[in-house]
Amino acid sequence: MRRTLTLSVLSLLVTITCLAQSVTFPSEPAGGGGFLATPTTPGKHPALLVIQEWWGVDNWIRQQTERFAKQGYVALAVDLYRGKVATTQEQAHELMRGLPHDRALADLAAGFKYLASRSDVDPSRIGVIGWCMGGGYALDFTVAEPRLAASVINYGHLMVDSKTIASIKPPILGNFGANDMGIPPADVKAFDAALKKAGKSPDIKIYEGAGHAFMNPNNTGGYVKAAADDAWARIDSFLRKTLERS
Repeated sequence: MRRTLTLSVLSLLVTITCLAQSVTFPSEPAGGGGFLATPTTPGKHPALLVIQEWWGVDNWIRQQTERFAKQGYVALAVDLYRGKVATTQEQAHELMRGLPHDRALADLAAGFKYLASRSDVDPSRIGVIGWCMGGGYALDFTVAEPRLAASVINYGHLMVDSKTIASIKPPILGNFGANDMGIPPADVKAFDAALKKAGKSPDIKIYEGAGHAFMNPNNTGGYVKAAADDAWARIDSFLRKTLERS
């Protein structure tokens, strides 16, 4: 009995470990890369493009990337700032404003291609998730890449153009704060309505008492644990449903 229990515990530990490393991949213009975390279990896995907040690929983004790998996803945080990380809001604002939108989308496309080409990835099960600036890019890339199987937008910029909305292919999950001054509830509701009018089935939630970046504990003035915990539960359930197969 003791040996059986020990083997079961060891098996559990194997399933939740991951390997992490910095990687580069072909891109145009050259210089694309990111932070890759992979599960140690064999076989083809679902995959995720993880998109940074305006800070860059910092420790928090790396932690979330590893979190997904421990759940069985090959996760790639594409480094849109190409090596730069902000430590102040002023730096973050400058880096975000200086990021060419077309280059960012090209790097995300290159990251998608890199994931799809890996032997440990099922290319039909690649999703995208982003927060803040990355939430907006998650939506932009969802429009640009019809092969995505899932899209998670956490308090990112939105759109309501009917033609653009109609082009969206994957299911969408969205988490937003009712007190977000940059993305007010009215905009979120308009986005949700536009998706539904186009025949989509989005899962959008607005959290009362939460503002922008409520999921990041480093946001000491705006982190809302109850809302963050619920958002994570929704994300995990959504990704299991859209990317995993029995």
